[in-house]
Amino acid sequence: MKPILQLYRGYANEQELIVMGHVLRREHNYDFEKKKLKNATSILKLFRIKTIKNFDVYLHYNEEIIHTKTLDDGYFKFCIPLEKETHFGWMPYEVSLKYNNVKTSCKGSFIRPHKGKLGIISDIDDTFLISHTNNFFRKIYILLFRNVNDRKVFKDVVSHYQALSQSGRENPEEANAFFYISSSEWNLYRFIAKFTRINKLPKAVVLLKDIKRGITDFFMSGRGNHDHKFEKIKHVVEFYPTLKYILMGDDSQHDPILYERICKIFPVTVIAVYIRQTGKSPKKEVLKILKNLESLNVSVCYFKDSSEAIEHSRYIGIIK
Repeated sequence: MKPILQLYRGYANEQELIVMGHVLRREHNYDFEKKKLKNATSILKLFRIKTIKNFDVYLHYNEEIIHTKTLDDGYFKFCIPLEKETHFGWMPYEVSLKYNNVKTSCKGSFIRPHKGKLGIISDIDDTFLISHTNNFFRKIYILLFRNVNDRKVFKDVVSHYQALSQSGRENPEEANAFFYISSSEWNLYRFIAKFTRINKLPKAVVLLKDIKRGITDFFMSGRGNHDHKFEKIKHVVEFYPTLKYILMGDDSQHDPILYERICKIFPVTVIAVYIRQTGKSPKKEVLKILKNLESLNVSVCYFKDSSEAIEHSRYIGIIK
């Protein structure tokens, strides 16, 4: 059966380019716009994918062809040094594979951020996408039976994110670096990419959890250990060390704890932490963490509505 390439958005700094993807055993025609049962079928198919390990893949970049092989879960990642000066902004890259002497190519994009001051790292579920993570059965029902057009963002969150994306920029094309880092699995990448595009959220690098390959894994989606999320955030901050970071999350899972760890490791790098309140009242443990962050000279905002977060961003001068 013909293998399929699935590419993700990559990113580059002055020295290195990173692009990644999966090789799948067959193509699934995901349709996230159908109603009810058809949408549920598309979502469940995402967790029944088969990947191919140790498969040859080729990166075409700068008139070079670079060869690697997939890992055991079908994932591949090219980390290559950049010897030539590259442009800024979003740029294309191409990956190919061969099967029965037939070459298949797929094009993706990567960002080399324009020189600037800000980097924004945001969680997804219950930070901008209403997911009801605190209610397991409601979360699963919505994921299965609400299609991508029916899923909702929080009021004013798009305005806030767009303002952060353009902070300090005169040219709308020169957006700040944006990263969506989540405990959702790579299985949901195409859904997330489509949802953010439909809702006009800033185009971002998306970094997710290891891919799952069984229906039982679907019911554990987004749950379990969150150390991978900490490591990905830490990697991004180290990859772009000159940026000042804004961390966006919510209080439904572990964001405050993870962000506190990041702030302690990078005491001059993170300038603001935003935590959305998902319940009826603030959580004492979150208030305690945020108070501790303030003692590290990190500006914090624990908010119920994004309008509060927008006012806070204006107050501290990161948006107009």
